[in-house]
Amino acid sequence: MIIHMNEMVFYGYHGVHDEERSLGQRFIVSVRLHTDPAKDAAITKLDDTVDYTKVYDDIREIMESQQFQLLEVCANTLADKLIKSYPLLTRVELSIQKPSVPIVGILSSVEVELCRDR
Repeated sequence: MIIHMNEMVFYGYHGVHDEERSLGQRFIVSVRLHTDPAKDAAITKLDDTVDYTKVYDDIREIMESQQFQLLEVCANTLADKLIKSYPLLTRVELSIQKPSVPIVGILSSVEVELCRDR
């Protein structure tokens, strides 16, 4: 089974530039949580699967309470936390979008994407 959590918006203080870390900005996180297909048919209650309300809280905690200069480090931190905290996960795919990028030019966002297998 794959649980999709799409476009969660958090306000964080991440970036290379001092202004980004002092003023903050929006970040958009999406995750795809994979479980073992051999066990999916046995899911009948919340304890049999991944509680995505807890996943959301874990992601929010990291995005809003920690600071990262690089989105790549942030993505690795999120993936490590999810794999460690949720033993039913076999794979985590996540992306982090940064809509406000300090680049002289026109683009809608920068995004990093990561896949982590158990």
